[in-house]
Amino acid sequence: MRPLPVARWLPLALLLACVLQAHAGSAEGPVAPLEGRAWLARIRAAADSGNYRGTMVFSAGGAITASRVSHYVVGEQVYEELESLDGRQQRIVRHNDDVQTLWPQRHLAVIEKRETLSAWSTTPQEVDPRALDEYRLLREGPGRIAGREATVFLLEPRDALRYAQRLWADHATGLVLRADVLGMALHAGGRRPILESTSFSEIAVGVRAQPEAVTRAMRRLEHKNGYRVMRPTQQRTTLEQEGWVLARPVRGFVLSGCVRRGMVTAGDDDRVLQAVFTDGLTHVSVFVENFEADRHGGEMAAQRGATATLMTRRGNYWVTAVGDVPTATLQLFTVALERRRR
Repeated sequence: MRPLPVARWLPLALLLACVLQAHAGSAEGPVAPLEGRAWLARIRAAADSGNYRGTMVFSAGGAITASRVSHYVVGEQVYEELESLDGRQQRIVRHNDDVQTLWPQRHLAVIEKRETLSAWSTTPQEVDPRALDEYRLLREGPGRIAGREATVFLLEPRDALRYAQRLWADHATGLVLRADVLGMALHAGGRRPILESTSFSEIAVGVRAQPEAVTRAMRRLEHKNGYRVMRPTQQRTTLEQEGWVLARPVRGFVLSGCVRRGMVTAGDDDRVLQAVFTDGLTHVSVFVENFEADRHGGEMAAQRGATATLMTRRGNYWVTAVGDVPTATLQLFTVALERRRR
């Protein structure tokens, strides 16, 4: 589902800011439902509408990468840029739904539409207030990230289908400065391991918008000689239109978008269906494509950091489920996905 326009979120965020300031010194423990929804609305508004620029560090599975992130909003126009500072030298630039991903080492550029799939993001964690249906919000006290004062929250899942997340919300704006995905404790009362962490090492909030820096980077692709440009096709659709149904919905997850796209690796003639489900905090993507013995190996399950991947064959189709959830949750999706009876 598309996020609400910024203009509809800002009045709510400004109205609730006074309430939140009054509760800034509240004791640690469970957050009252009204205040919890106010905080989550503020967090979402800050991620959608704020101007900020900084360095974001991501760690998972023992690997650490850093990226330079810029996010600007001018009216209803959104501009983003993410540039990897190490490793594979990936660079992503976005103007509204137009997205370019550049791979300098491979001289490859992928141009596509963001469409309605909310799992795509280069920005800090967003949380839909309805996540409180599946998570309890606990205040853990004050914190400090990248030199800014923050309030630390724990989103505690109400079942074993999802992971807990700890968020550091900027005290002044609500912007998430750090987000940790926590695994299951090895024993009752034990500490949860950090499966992955995304954190600003430095950030400037409320900076002057520089949309021209993003649009200039997007236009520059036209002059990059030697780059192979790929434009995967993408078409909105529904599971029902494609002949599929999730026979047994996975508790707490709702369908947020569904597209049929051309495969970058296999060519545009080989199309893959992607359905994205969300519980308001995390996302699960389910991909369906025709099974090809020479391209698809045996069934497998893997995990890196918090991200689990499950691949399985369903008759003449190959199904891949990916998400920051336990593998058992992905299994529920792959088992429940069925061809519709005609």
